[in-house]
Amino acid sequence: MTQSRSYNLLCPISRALDRVGDRWTLLILRDLHAGPARFKDLQTGLTGIASNLLSGRLQALEESGLIQKRTSEYGASLYSLTSMGERTNELLFELARFGRKMPQPEKIQKPGNFRTIAVSLGTACKRAVTADHNFSATLMIDGQAFRLIAKECDAQIRAGEADSPDVVMTTSYEAIMALADGDMTRGEFVSKHVALEVLTPGKEKEFFDLLARATGEFD
Repeated sequence: MTQSRSYNLLCPISRALDRVGDRWTLLILRDLHAGPARFKDLQTGLTGIASNLLSGRLQALEESGLIQKRTSEYGASLYSLTSMGERTNELLFELARFGRKMPQPEKIQKPGNFRTIAVSLGTACKRAVTADHNFSATLMIDGQAFRLIAKECDAQIRAGEADSPDVVMTTSYEAIMALADGDMTRGEFVSKHVALEVLTPGKEKEFFDLLARATGEFD
């Protein structure tokens, strides 16, 4: 295994930290919940990480069985979560809930991409979805596309546009983070920071109902 340090304890928390406790590691896993990514995609989103450090973290995660690497049809290396890696979504979501109670840093850097919403908003939707939610939506966040699919009591957010979406919501990263952090009401978010295109009449009600339920999961 690439990691040189270990707690060498039987405690399951320490065993987990042996694999995900290094700086940047959880953020790499966070971004991969948005779907497979190239090295460049990950480096762009993780503002400030050095390429050699990212390479080392990816190698350690691969050796731990949390991610896997494959070659795309265009010859590029793609990193994705394994089934064990997928199980970190609840851990990351609980960290997000905990983190919103902490003060914000004085100097905030905007990420190079917004794959973080796959864990924050995506897991909240997964917790809140019901049998009454059956739609697909494209979320355009500062020009970056994500798809929200709600079907058969399951929901997920992944990078890329939805095929034949029922609704298309355009908003900003700052607004959607303020909503998740509780710094903005749902009413203010919808009325002042959202442009909505409805392609299947009636589905916007399901969309906003799920969004309202999901934001309640952060409380």
